[in-house]
Amino acid sequence: MTPHAVASTVPFARMNGLGNEILVADLRGRDDRILPAAAIALAGRAETRFDQIMAIHDPVTPDTDALVRIVNADGTEAGACGNGMRCVVQALAAELGRRSFTFETRAGILFAEEHEDGTISVDMGRPKFGWQDIPLSEPFHDTRAIELQIGPIDAPVLHSPSVASMGNPHAIFWVTRDVGSYELERFGPILENHPLFPERANISIAEVTADDAMTIRTWERGVGLTRACGSAACAAAVSGARTRRTGRRVTVTVPGGDLLIDWRDDDRVVMTGPAEWEWSGRLDPATGAFERDAVAA
Repeated sequence: MTPHAVASTVPFARMNGLGNEILVADLRGRDDRILPAAAIALAGRAETRFDQIMAIHDPVTPDTDALVRIVNADGTEAGACGNGMRCVVQALAAELGRRSFTFETRAGILFAEEHEDGTISVDMGRPKFGWQDIPLSEPFHDTRAIELQIGPIDAPVLHSPSVASMGNPHAIFWVTRDVGSYELERFGPILENHPLFPERANISIAEVTADDAMTIRTWERGVGLTRACGSAACAAAVSGARTRRTGRRVTVTVPGGDLLIDWRDDDRVVMTGPAEWEWSGRLDPATGAFERDAVAA
């Protein structure tokens, strides 16, 4: 992708981070945004279906490389998307011949780096655990386990999740059997929109498999079931350490593969994993109309 003059369409790349479907759109040199109607139209087509659009804009804050706006499949904006940020890094590294970047997002300033082996590390910032910071609609003194459950009162299917913010709200339900055995596609929408979460929430089911490993599945706010949610992996990892289920450096296995999450001593959470380019084209940020680039013979 390269910067371009103002026109009706912008270059974009279809990519993925461990199966998390991403569109990286280049809006540098423009004043407009990806509109909700365009996002919904793109998400509704099989060819351009996505979990997040990562829209790259000209930098606003000094000493940053770009402002990145993150758009969900339902047209709402997200504060963080670790898998999408890795895709942005890979796209810009290929274009600019650089490996290190500083981005501004709604969640704050993030640092990212592509390694020699092709994996990419993204500094996801500091987690927040205060009930008002997540946010929750009512006070909870201890957010390591809050009062919330699915199922009968005397035999709940899921209960007592840990909650945290990684730039967006997360609830992590701890289980002791295969995370795939729970009907997250049924529980997810109910929990995402629970009155306790005024900004809705990402809902994960997590099984700790070792002191340094866990497996999770996530119902992503504004998206649905996803093969990978980077901020959910970070939220699960820090919550695992906070509840003494794991250490601070954990391999989190999601349906799409493995992410290494390191909750460093300076309180910043660094996520490392791959990104993959699929194809490129141009899209209209107002309508979602698109065309694929011609493939060289």
